[in-house]
Amino acid sequence: MNFLFVHQNMPGQYRELVQWLATQQTHKIHFLTQRKNAPKIPGVKTQLYKPHRTPTPESYGLSRVWEEATGAGFGAAMAAKQIEIQEGFKPDIIIGHVGWGELTFFKQIWPDVPIIGFFEFYYNITGGTVGFDPADPPSQHAPFLMHARNAIPLANIETVDQGHCPTIWQRDRFPTSFHDRMYVCHDGIRTDRLLPNPKVKLGLGRVGRQMTRDDEIITYVARNLEKTRGYHILMRALPRILTERPNARVLIVGGNDTSYGGKSKHPGGLRAEMEAEVGKGVDWDRVHFLGQVPYPDYQKLVQISRCHIYLTMPFVLSWSLLESMSMGATIVASDVAPVREAITHGENGLLVDFFDHDALAAQVIDVVKRPKDFEHLGIAARKHVVENYDFLTKCLPEHIAQINALVPSEKQIKIP
Repeated sequence: MNFLFVHQNMPGQYRELVQWLATQQTHKIHFLTQRKNAPKIPGVKTQLYKPHRTPTPESYGLSRVWEEATGAGFGAAMAAKQIEIQEGFKPDIIIGHVGWGELTFFKQIWPDVPIIGFFEFYYNITGGTVGFDPADPPSQHAPFLMHARNAIPLANIETVDQGHCPTIWQRDRFPTSFHDRMYVCHDGIRTDRLLPNPKVKLGLGRVGRQMTRDDEIITYVARNLEKTRGYHILMRALPRILTERPNARVLIVGGNDTSYGGKSKHPGGLRAEMEAEVGKGVDWDRVHFLGQVPYPDYQKLVQISRCHIYLTMPFVLSWSLLESMSMGATIVASDVAPVREAITHGENGLLVDFFDHDALAAQVIDVVKRPKDFEHLGIAARKHVVENYDFLTKCLPEHIAQINALVPSEKQIKIP
């Protein structure tokens, strides 16, 4: 089959699927992206595309996102047409992310080629991150600006032949009229690779020795240290955690930028803002800011963790939560709807109120103090992910079934 994947930040949500298809050695796969340093995937031809134009500072706020989307969509479509002209390549199916408008014009290039579109988020004024924090109320224009962003999925639900959402919570953010045109299936977790490792060792320069599972290691992982992912709540919990557990170390993974929501007004970003707030209440020698780490190091961090903290406002569920569950971590997470889809309190993890940093501290301290009493949670967490989110046995068959439903029988894929 001829596949065309489209994602501005290749591979995005298609990391596992595109690699699996490439290993079959029976498909031609092109991947359109804006990412100049996109990873090289054997068997996949990567093509960069440029948005046709970008908004100017004078662009009208309510239509700015749509202007960006049409620029991305036209640029992607023209790049795809160029591949056809130069290489004679026409896809049997197009698979891509809806959110940036990249798929918008592909039916104008190939009206008969089916499209599966990834619908990640629909902007509502309630139930998500906006207005969740009482200390940060939305502006009077927020409802208009948020709904203006929905122009992209509203246009693209008529562009795609099938929609795809990774979780039920994300699907339910979209209008009910979308639901019959979407299937719900996670991207998939490689539980065969993301395993517990009781013998794991980890070295940190400041510690001066190899750490093991016997050490009181507490971990927190996010793409960036920001409020949407609860970084400020973590920092407010640290003074009590480190005071009551004098041998504990906290390993923090994440960049000092902002992926979601507003930026801190502090010149040093949210990290500096929170360091100033908690100040001398924290033993900074036992707090390790690791930045963004290579994937193998991230795995070791989670495997060695006695307590893994996952915090988020009501927003897209991070891969890191399910990956940590797959590695058997004992997890303390925020009690919000998207997290409750994966974690049931007391069964495969522990949930605390997002804003209650004292409750977070108390729960983490208890886990670190009595690891054997909570060990069953990590075992149950891995079992839950294997049964519901495993890429090879659960997610891949569903994704292939959805692809096969849109292509002729002679093109359909069989899973070995």
